[in-house]
Amino acid sequence: MFKQYVSDLRNEFSGYNGKKLSQDIMAGLTVAAVALPLALAFGVSSGADAGAGLITAIIAGLVMSALSGASYQISGPTGAMSAVLISLVYNYGMQGVFIATLIAGIILLVAGIFKLGKLVSLIPAPVITGFTSGIAIIIAMGQIDNFFGVTSEGSSNIEKIMSYGRLGFEPNVYAVLFAMIVVLIMTFWPKKWNAKVPSSLVGIIAALGVSLVLKTDVATVGEIPRTLLPSVRLNLGELSMDQMKGLISPAIVIAALGMIESLLCGASAGRMKGEKLNADRELLAQGLGNILLPFFGGVPATAAIARTSVAIKSGAQTRLTGIFHAVGLLASMFLLGGVMSKIPLSALAGVLMVTAWRMNEWESIQFIFSKKLKTAIAQFLITMVATVLFDLTTAILVGVVFSVLFFVVRISDIEINLSDIDPARLATNGINVKYNHDKTKVVYLTGPVFFTTTEKIKLELEGLEGMEYVIFSMRGVPLVDTTGTQFFEEMYEILHAQGTKVLFAGLQPKVIDYMKRSGVVEKVGENHFFWSVEQSLIAIDEKQVVAS
Repeated sequence: MFKQYVSDLRNEFSGYNGKKLSQDIMAGLTVAAVALPLALAFGVSSGADAGAGLITAIIAGLVMSALSGASYQISGPTGAMSAVLISLVYNYGMQGVFIATLIAGIILLVAGIFKLGKLVSLIPAPVITGFTSGIAIIIAMGQIDNFFGVTSEGSSNIEKIMSYGRLGFEPNVYAVLFAMIVVLIMTFWPKKWNAKVPSSLVGIIAALGVSLVLKTDVATVGEIPRTLLPSVRLNLGELSMDQMKGLISPAIVIAALGMIESLLCGASAGRMKGEKLNADRELLAQGLGNILLPFFGGVPATAAIARTSVAIKSGAQTRLTGIFHAVGLLASMFLLGGVMSKIPLSALAGVLMVTAWRMNEWESIQFIFSKKLKTAIAQFLITMVATVLFDLTTAILVGVVFSVLFFVVRISDIEINLSDIDPARLATNGINVKYNHDKTKVVYLTGPVFFTTTEKIKLELEGLEGMEYVIFSMRGVPLVDTTGTQFFEEMYEILHAQGTKVLFAGLQPKVIDYMKRSGVVEKVGENHFFWSVEQSLIAIDEKQVVAS
């Protein structure tokens, strides 16, 4: 993997010159402008603080960009991850977050070493869409307090919303004003301008300006640390086995989410740039980055499609774009920390509300609902609801399990058609049969022959008496299990006792192999298996098989 990394770097920087360097610098600064308000917002929304979000974006930009599985990945704090961290901060505090992040980093590192990057491709698209929409709802629910300037209580978003009935809900007019300024600017800011100056940054600046003029009493971001080693960071001296055991489950959630977000981002962005992501190396980069982050007081990071797509559209040439974006954020920490500390939290909530709305994969949602794809709709809704009600890993598992069940139900059906022999139709295909096939019946099977379908076939074949030949046409049978082979053996014995010769036609290689291993071929006779129904009819005509 290291040799491949070196080889990829050589290809990436082949022909690198001053022009490409300037493109990387400008793209990096553009991404930094987009990442700055998001980093502050996601830091606050995770239950940590704006400084933690900023530090996370800087360290992730430096480490994960340098080691990434592709030249375009930009990592940092994300809305999905902040949704996971809210309850973790509430139950375990920041030290719990740091420990869980460290463990998650180790899990991602191991996943990369054992090349588990392909696992994400096994998750159905509607499940991912439902998962994303569920996260968007969680983010929006988590910002109600800051958006309206109210206070709630509880360890989960649902508990917090329910607490309004007890605590009251009296919005702060100024908080709502600042939030709406951001929402309106982000909504109506022209797209062609957004490529140069991000709407979220303009919205934050506008809200901050109005706030400074009005001198209102609303909650603000607070102090931004001017160091990458803040006082609140992972303290190895406080680690204990009991703590680590309790944080294994949250760590798995963080690792699973990091894997899903990073690899899906890489797949989507890879299509934009025409460059394939090395999934396993990306997991190594994400793992190493998340192992380091707690020691700098950062929260978990993943690759982010918003920042990555901006980088590509801004002309990014190499992974240096991610590093320059981190340098830009570092400069803003030292130069603009005092100003950023006065940003109203409601303004950041406005950024997150719009971000949550845009997170939804509206094209995919419209497609599955407009086409009335019932299975996809069920997968989407089940995963979305599970994401809101349970933790994110449970939601993914629920979505995948239901997808498997839906798949099993869908493939469990089998189509059975009984057909007589039509010599005229065969003649049009150049096949002239001599034998009188009035007492020959073809049973066309389409679908799997296993434990859920054999009873249906039996019911269809009841009353199949007086036939000289029965041909099972199985070109449409993709698989057969033990129950299926036992069924064919049973049907052979029943029909054989009636004096009916049983033939099989069009078996797929895997099916015929299983029939051989189960002893059906030996019992029926290998000369009773044919490539097609036509061949079996010719064999009957040529007396290769005769009625019993």
